This record gives sequence, C-alpha cells and structure tokens, in this order.
Amino acid sequence: MPTDPFVLVVTKEDAPQFNMLTDVPHLVGKTPEDFTEAASKATVIYHWSGSRELLQSVYKMAPNVKWVHSRAAGLDTFLFPELVESDVPLTNGSGVFSDSLGEFVLAAILYFAKDFRQMIRNQEAGKWKQFVVEEIAGQTLGIIGYGSVGHAAASRCKALGMKIHAYDLRYDSTKKDDPIVERFYDKDDLNGMLGACDYVLTCTPLTPQTRHMISDATFAAMKPTGVFMNIGRGPVVDQAALVRALQEKKIKGAALDVFEKEPIPEGDPAYQLENLLLSPHTADRTKEWLNNAMRFFLKQYARFNANDRLENVVNKKLGY
Repeated sequence: MPTDPFVLVVTKEDAPQFNMLTDVPHLVGKTPEDFTEAASKATVIYHWSGSRELLQSVYKMAPNVKWVHSRAAGLDTFLFPELVESDVPLTNGSGVFSDSLGEFVLAAILYFAKDFRQMIRNQEAGKWKQFVVEEIAGQTLGIIGYGSVGHAAASRCKALGMKIHAYDLRYDSTKKDDPIVERFYDKDDLNGMLGACDYVLTCTPLTPQTRHMISDATFAAMKPTGVFMNIGRGPVVDQAALVRALQEKKIKGAALDVFEKEPIPEGDPAYQLENLLLSPHTADRTKEWLNNAMRFFLKQYARFNANDRLENVVNKKLGY
C-alpha cells in the first residue's frame, strides 16, 4: 500500500496550526539544515512563512517534490527561477481570505459615505453637530483586478444597491455574463472606468506589468469626489503619487490595507492625512485566518493524495 505524500513545512516561526497536520507525514523546519535528512523523501513543500531564499534552498534540496503550496495569495516576493522553470505545480491561498477583505471594502465605503471620522471627532469633542451623509445605493464601485477578492467585494456592495464596474488585464469576453458586474472595461480603457466610478478598488496581483500602474494619471482620471482603495499588493500603487493626490484634494479620500513598503515608518505623511483610512495590513487577519489557511492546505493535500485536480494552480510565468 503506498504511503501518504511527505510534506516539508517551511516556516520562520512556530504556529499552533501545525498541530492540524497530525495525520499528514511532515517535517517542520526554519532553516535548510532542518531538512537535510528528510528532503530526499519529500514530495510536497508547504511554504507557511519565511524568505524566498529559505524556500529556494529547501526546494533545491528536494529532488522528488511534485507540488509546492504557498499559504499566501501574493507570490511576487517568493517566486524563484528553479520553481518557475520547472513542471512542478505551484498553488496559493487565493480565495481563503477573500470574505474578510470584501467586508473591509464595504466598511471603507461606508466610512467615507457616512463620514465616520467626523462623527468620532465630534463625539470626542463633545459636540452635537449634524451634517449631511451619503447613500451608497446607486453609486458605482469600479474594481481593478476582478478575481476572488474583487468578486467578494462586488457581491457585498451589489447587495446594498451599488453598481459594479470591473477592469481586468486578463479580460475575458465570457465574463460579460457575470450577474454582479454591470460593465466590464477592456485593458485599454482603464481611464474610462475611473472617470465613471465613485469608488475605485484595486486588488490586482503584483507583476512587472502592474507595478505602479496606479499613479498620478490614475488620480487625475478619477472624479474629485472619488475614493480610492487598495487591498491587493502595495507596490501596485505609487504611494508618493497617492499622498500628493490626497494632500492636494484631487480625490476625496483613500483606504489602504497594503503599502509600497511595510511597515510604513514613524513620521510618514500617510499617518497625518485626514482623508486616508489606514489599515496596517490587517483586513484579513480574523481569528480564523491561519486556521482557514491550514484547512485549505489539508483539502489540497487530500486532492493531491487522490491524484485529483488541485485548486488555485498558479501560472508561474505570470506570477498569479
């Protein structure tokens, strides 16, 4: 009877979720030396955390690996040539954290529509001061990168009466039948979508093509009453350009969960912007987020063990 696939768990820290691997033959390690004896029998590598250099070293030690899984959804900082050029499938955590991220988008939209900052400021000052708020029903959300996270945000906002527009570099005409999206824009018409939307969300992967795709031109194309949001990858946005747009009131506001460099340092101008909602990359950090990541791996492992099709297989050349 064949044995179950042996897993090398690459990590930079201990995690209680490793106890969920009780029925999976595995070895947890933090350095290449930890895997010296077990590497040759491994058929699976699970990258839980740690540097690209660590993952690369372990991968090169394990000649019989048939599958690599990343806990994270974003892979831009972890891909290395030996893996990209190989036939070994790579899967990621795309979709595992989408619900919480979709909720953050809805919260950010309501934050600006209802001006929660002014409510809190007045409450702290002991002032009874009425002001005008907005309804989000009938307003338009434009989504750059309509994948799992974009869909999670769209479904929630659609339920509250918002119109959904979408732009995707992988635009596929079959998406025209999506019941949530009122209009898809092709890859040459990003500015057309920006000018039509009250809220703009980016959740696209980071690739050479998308790095700094959001810049001065983006904010110039948006409505001056528009709000920009990023829950994807920080370097997709030219952060200096965004700060300028907010300081000069070229757009109404922004909500960010990710930044070009993390953590942003003490004294960064972003901390001082009253029209910026700043989340320290915490929008998906629910009580269950790491448990859910491990549960997804275990489902993937069962598929792999049964020789079934894996979910979330990454196009390693494209990086997503």
